[in-house]
Amino acid sequence: MALAAGTGVVFLAEMGDKTQLVAMSLATRYRVRTVLLGIALATVAVHGLSVLIAEGLGLAIPTDWVTLIAGVAFLCFGLWTLRGDELTDKDEERAASRRIRSGLLTVATVFFIAELGDKTMLATITVGTQYHWLPIWIGSTVGMVAADALAIWVGSLLGKRLPERAVQIGAAVLFFLAGTAMTFQGLLAVVG
Repeated sequence: MALAAGTGVVFLAEMGDKTQLVAMSLATRYRVRTVLLGIALATVAVHGLSVLIAEGLGLAIPTDWVTLIAGVAFLCFGLWTLRGDELTDKDEERAASRRIRSGLLTVATVFFIAELGDKTMLATITVGTQYHWLPIWIGSTVGMVAADALAIWVGSLLGKRLPERAVQIGAAVLFFLAGTAMTFQGLLAVVG
């Protein structure tokens, strides 16, 4: 259950996220295998940090409150997903300035920096407060790499015709449904 939760939540959180645009951009400069391996390395590091934070929060905050906070966070993730992320010129410049001799290290570094404080990192922390850290760490990494692999593949097939808004709306609806259920469950536990 925890592995599926970690994979599913991060997969959804990554849909339409700016780091998908980073992945597609990097795939035009490096081999897809290099990009996916760099993404995996960066995600292992960032989401490792995320599950450590989640463990600390899970120990410090009562479970009922964690459920309520997680539900509200999911509702916020839904709004964030609807609002969308853009790859700005500043992001492009930051990525270009981080070029390293090795393509793999370049991709891993750029992706690591792009992921810090991103929606998927926060989603991993949120889900990590609900389950054991190891399956969440594995699942969130798998979800991230799968979502970015899908974006690279679909992006290469469809080019600029990728229906980004439809993907954002679908992911947001799922966040709203999960967030509503968790918030309701948390409220009942805290109040009742």
